Amino acid sequence: MIPALLIFVATYAVVAIGRLPGLRLDRAGAAIIGASLMVGVGALSLEEAYRAVDLNTLVLLLGMMILVANLKLAGFFALAADATARAARGPLGLLAGIVAVAGVLSAFLVNDTVCLMLTPLVAELARTLRRNPVPYLLAVAMSSNIGSAATITGNPQNIMIGSFSGISYARFAATLTPVAAIGLAILLVLIVLLFRREFLGGARFEAPALLVRVHRALLLKSLAAAAAMVAFFFAGVAPAKVAIIGGALLLLTRRLKPERVYREIDWALLLLFAGLFVVVAGVEKALLTPEALALADRLALDRPAVLAPVAALLSNLVSNVPTVLVLKPFVAVLAHPERAWLVLAMASTLAGNLTIVGSVANLIVVERARRSRIEIGFWTYLKVGLPLTLLTVAVGVWWLGG
Repeated sequence: MIPALLIFVATYAVVAIGRLPGLRLDRAGAAIIGASLMVGVGALSLEEAYRAVDLNTLVLLLGMMILVANLKLAGFFALAADATARAARGPLGLLAGIVAVAGVLSAFLVNDTVCLMLTPLVAELARTLRRNPVPYLLAVAMSSNIGSAATITGNPQNIMIGSFSGISYARFAATLTPVAAIGLAILLVLIVLLFRREFLGGARFEAPALLVRVHRALLLKSLAAAAAMVAFFFAGVAPAKVAIIGGALLLLTRRLKPERVYREIDWALLLLFAGLFVVVAGVEKALLTPEALALADRLALDRPAVLAPVAALLSNLVSNVPTVLVLKPFVAVLAHPERAWLVLAMASTLAGNLTIVGSVANLIVVERARRSRIEIGFWTYLKVGLPLTLLTVAVGVWWLGG
């Protein structure tokens, strides 16, 4: 028990911090080391470690990454940013367009990749228009988090919850899409109120056309694949099956070298997931006795008003994916597990907006903005993120039954 607990704590500490001081060890490396040590100390056999890895999650994530890579290489994200800029007639219209585009795209594509693609485009556009880029970049990060709460394919933690819970794609989306829609509206109002000088001055502009290079054939094929995948998701076909078949078929091409697609895939994230599955399985086997699992009832985790704050707090301490894995055994034994899974998905996702380090999407936006010499400070982020998180999680708790 003690070795398993120590390995678990050490692994999660590195995952929370981001790397081990003094060594070039990142989150994925820490997860692989932790998984190996769980087998090494006998907390799990090698066969149990293999079974602990949820292949549905990894396969679904890989398929979505291949789709997003094709969309990027086809110029889809640049085209979406250009269309948003052309439709805007002033700062408020541009902000609303960014919130809508980032939110909707993140509902169906993994939100981290949406931030990766849109951030440099939005930064360049804001500078060209001589506007303050910070509120627009905050909109990219926060709307991608909120929009991703709507569906199973919106973010990595939802992908995991979809696999663990067995909730259908349509059921998941029907329940959480209203929460995401209300959240995007709250975000728009908050940014306008907190950056009044930028948005309430009555300024108007004619946005210049962005330089967009579009691979037309690849774009049409990728959009057709995306539409078909979403249709099959809602039709009830297993998401992992749909994603990997759709991604695999996109590799059939005469024009695009497969290596270009492979370079866009976040292999480290897949390794992180695989390692964490084993680490959590090891500590579950060693520590989670029936008495420990009964703690979920004593803490009233079946109530959304209790589970949501717990998930939100943990998500800001160790990140949202590890939070889902930690709470998984407790949620599975609750009286209303489906509702609890949905609460966990909602709270762990929306809590990512609290601080800069609350989600990987935030860190991507801040880092990509810094490369463009745009600084987004901790307190600048927090003044929007704190009220946004409190309001959106409260809406989610109310919607899911208090």
